[in-house]
Amino acid sequence: MSEAHILAIPYPAQGHVIPLMELSHELVKHERTKVTFVNTDFVHNKIMKSLGEKSELLFVGNNNEIKLVSIPDGLEDGDNRNDLAKFTLSMIEVMPKKLEMLIEDINKSESNKITCLVADGNVGWALEVAKKMGIKAVAFWPAAASLLALILNIQKLLHGGIIDTDAE
Repeated sequence: MSEAHILAIPYPAQGHVIPLMELSHELVKHERTKVTFVNTDFVHNKIMKSLGEKSELLFVGNNNEIKLVSIPDGLEDGDNRNDLAKFTLSMIEVMPKKLEMLIEDINKSESNKITCLVADGNVGWALEVAKKMGIKAVAFWPAAASLLALILNIQKLLHGGIIDTDAE
């Protein structure tokens, strides 16, 4: 039986990291499954600081593990990450290449190569990186399924007149 090595990458914001981490904890309960969890440097440093000495104890289960790693988001330490336009542009410009480099480094240095990428639906560029590198990938939606259904069907709602674009 081969080992599964999953690369998990959340959108770097509240409400996105914890749900994917919870999924990762469930995944490593399966025999011969490892997760490498990729945060931005900014989020990673906050998490590691908050965990302190306990960090090593929190990410191991059934002889499997969740390894925490990070890549830069392209912004400087003092930059405002609440400026979503600037933050999104920076992520799209910097993170795909950094993710690709991380995957290459992991696949060179470890016998257990990345077999699947689980990416937050808000970081679709990560799915493109996986496709480019020939890695199976899946999108993870951390919010309610009804919100995703609404987002995916807005055009139908507009065309069907259910959403009135002329209303004041």
